[in-house]
Amino acid sequence: MSDITAPMGGKVIDVKVNVGDTVNENDEVVILEAMKMELPVVADASGTVKEVKCKKGDAVEADAVLIVLG
Repeated sequence: MSDITAPMGGKVIDVKVNVGDTVNENDEVVILEAMKMELPVVADASGTVKEVKCKKGDAVEADAVLIVLG
């Protein structure tokens, strides 16, 4: 199991994966808006999405778990 976390606080503007999707290392999984910039969040490992813990419009804190990979 691997968690993908927010590198900084911000607003979720897009979630690019769903539960059951297969992702590869460095695939974009979430787009955050922080400090008026779009910040892509990428998978740090390959795996299958087990849980999506955020949705479009959510405000997240730094290091919040966004996606759980299995």
